[in-house]
Amino acid sequence: MAAAPSGPSAPVPGGASPGAVAVWEWQDEFGKWRPYQGSVCSYIEQSFQASQQKGKRLGPGPANSSIPLGHADAMLAPYVIDISSLMQFRQDTGTMRAVRRHLFPQDSAAGQGVIWEWQNDEGGWSPYEMNVSVFLEQAYSSGHQHVDLGPLGYNYDINLISQVQTNKTTLYRRSIQRRLDTPYPVTAATGPLHTSMACSCQQCLLNSGTGPITTRYRHSINLPSSSAVPQVSSRTTAVSSSGLGFVPYNKPALSGSRSTPRLNTHGAWALPQPASMGGPSTGGPSAGQPVSNGVSVPNLPVVMPKSSKVNQALAASTEPELVVRKYLEELQDAPPDEDCIICMEKLASPSGYSDAYECKTIRPETVGRLAKCQHTFHLLCVLAMYTNGNKDGSLQCPSCKAIYGEKTGTQPKGKMEVSTFPRSLPGHEDCGTIKIVYHISRGIQGPEHPNPGMPYTARGFPRYCYLPDNEKGKKVLELLKVAWKRRLIFTVGTSSTTGESNTVVWNEIHHKTEMDSNLSGHGYPDPNYLDNVLAELAAQGVTEDCLRP
Repeated sequence: MAAAPSGPSAPVPGGASPGAVAVWEWQDEFGKWRPYQGSVCSYIEQSFQASQQKGKRLGPGPANSSIPLGHADAMLAPYVIDISSLMQFRQDTGTMRAVRRHLFPQDSAAGQGVIWEWQNDEGGWSPYEMNVSVFLEQAYSSGHQHVDLGPLGYNYDINLISQVQTNKTTLYRRSIQRRLDTPYPVTAATGPLHTSMACSCQQCLLNSGTGPITTRYRHSINLPSSSAVPQVSSRTTAVSSSGLGFVPYNKPALSGSRSTPRLNTHGAWALPQPASMGGPSTGGPSAGQPVSNGVSVPNLPVVMPKSSKVNQALAASTEPELVVRKYLEELQDAPPDEDCIICMEKLASPSGYSDAYECKTIRPETVGRLAKCQHTFHLLCVLAMYTNGNKDGSLQCPSCKAIYGEKTGTQPKGKMEVSTFPRSLPGHEDCGTIKIVYHISRGIQGPEHPNPGMPYTARGFPRYCYLPDNEKGKKVLELLKVAWKRRLIFTVGTSSTTGESNTVVWNEIHHKTEMDSNLSGHGYPDPNYLDNVLAELAAQGVTEDCLRP
């Protein structure tokens, strides 16, 4: 099947007047949405429209809604999108990812084929979510020099002149770029479009009013292995197949009662549907409920069943509770009038996880405050968060990321080798060089990894990294040794360069993998690197205090 034409002159399906472009995106394991290329989106959109028309002709009942992406790009041959569930399947590994379809104005970045990208750890380029690209292009076209992505849920400042992204907390800098690609396909504008920070489409109206991607973080709970259909509940548990702990979540801000959007089985938020729209108001197993962009998807909420293995573990051991009570002080007075950012319920209300977690000694309404940072949560929510993590005796505040105890990661087994040689690095001509070699081999994922029992690959090993052999470089080296011992330098996830799942990737502690040039951002000279990596190590709980006897 040929790809659908794209660009401003492309015909609109069904003869409707032009005015919108359709952008399809897939969700990575960190909850971020990554747009398909314009040419691939054209093929997906054409196939989607054909599936919709076929469904109308045939009436109720399943229609062929599978879209093989290899027809649009040979590199995507393993991938198939199932329209009925809005899921992307990788046929060789069985990996599933949520997909979504958004409509943007034809004169937006998507309609013009403008893509904004940031440089990833492997030296390649990763596209921003299309919402962000549209916002950046609006600012760029208006002549703005600086952009704050905070209102869109990202902790970054963007300098559009020097094309640099800066993390506002760690001050780590990445290069960004603006490039032209195939425009996204023109389609019928079936509803409000994503237009700007004050977007009026249904999905964006669910947010807190500060922009189209006001990202909050809700703890992710892994479902137990069971073929049973989850019971429907008035509260919804966010589910992520990654097992990484937190997934982006848009907080509802609807007028009137606290109407909670439901999480569909494919991981997308949908507006609560009245019973008159073809299903019970609590969700139910019926499919075909409409969402904001006109796509029909199931509206079945997913909850943790009461008989889960997590609850059995909680009943069998009090250790998780001891960890929680070690770091949080139970409030004796009335809790503050604010939300618990783990469950997104008011602190004055019971924990949103009281339907999924049972603990004999912690009541659902009990609220506690972390000792150092003073942030406040339901104790049961913190217990749920801890139990679903590494259970290493440490806690990390989901609000400010302050670490209590000793944080450990999920790095696979391997070996770290260190040596020195007299050659200098650019920008550090007064000393020699420290060389670090990391060895990790492929293996089988453990219970702490995204897909326990499945193989993981280890591409690009051994990996060679370089530090100046001076006082600060030696300090960084000793802290990297601590981070290695705590399994914090690598993890198992999805490569931001190749898109490969179940592979060993860097884990937010940046390394210099080149010596003679910094054109890629991964070499020298870089006068800020040592300070940047010290800040990143500190964000993982690895500081000079760890080096003291």
